[in-house]
Amino acid sequence: MAQTYWWSSESFWKKMAVWITAGAAVALIFLTFDTVATITAGSKRVPPYSVINHRIDYVFDEKRNHQVPVIGPEEPLFGKVLSEEEAKDLVTKGKLNVQAKNCMNCHTLLGNGAYYAPDLTKSWLDPAWGSKEVREQSMVEFLMDPSDKLHNAVGRRMPRLGITEEEAKATVAFLKWMSAIDTNGFPANFTTIDQSDAPAAAEPQAAQ
Repeated sequence: MAQTYWWSSESFWKKMAVWITAGAAVALIFLTFDTVATITAGSKRVPPYSVINHRIDYVFDEKRNHQVPVIGPEEPLFGKVLSEEEAKDLVTKGKLNVQAKNCMNCHTLLGNGAYYAPDLTKSWLDPAWGSKEVREQSMVEFLMDPSDKLHNAVGRRMPRLGITEEEAKATVAFLKWMSAIDTNGFPANFTTIDQSDAPAAAEPQAAQ
């Protein structure tokens, strides 16, 4: 009768399957909690919602070898300083509007979505809005009716989606908040809107 080694026995591999499955489950639970903590607003890489009360800019970090967000002085959205709870409500409403209008069917947000239309991850900082003084209103007007706007006149055009002014302002709040998320340099090599008349940007945020 042929000798059966312990490492080739059926019982050994059954036990191994149980232990490997259990270990993978524990690792998955740990990674889930770690991920939730990392992507929650107010963490090191994801700012609190009230960041929309401040100027958001980017500087090149030599150590990390890519651009990183910096939070500047107070520049409240639409001229109104919001509490954390008020900012959360506004940003959340904007996020829900982005989902309801299925923006990711054409655009990319934080690496997710399609590549038919421009990436929206840092759209708040897009120089196409002209200047930081008119940016907010330009974005609202564009969202409400992009059909007659200059940078929608050629190439792939955004349709009119029936967005109200209230929804547009909430969407702008979401886009501003999203632009402050430290995405490890994604998207790479983007150019920010001119803020040369503003005070110098603060030091880069610490991140692990």
